[in-house]
Amino acid sequence: MFFYRQKKTKSCHHETEIPCIRVSICTGEETAGFRDKDTGRFKEVMLIQSEEDLEAFRKEYGIEEEIKKFY
Repeated sequence: MFFYRQKKTKSCHHETEIPCIRVSICTGEETAGFRDKDTGRFKEVMLIQSEEDLEAFRKEYGIEEEIKKFY
């Protein structure tokens, strides 16, 4: 038996987390995720290989503001 599941929009805690992109110094690889405001710890969510990946990340988590990059 198959059940239909609705695709939910994932959320982040905007009060405690900042959406950002971590860029590798050596390879230039970009990883999207969330950085904790208090500890600075980064939580990886997805690999960014193209502009479409970045738009998918924004849409999935409902992010409208600018996403900053850090190295």
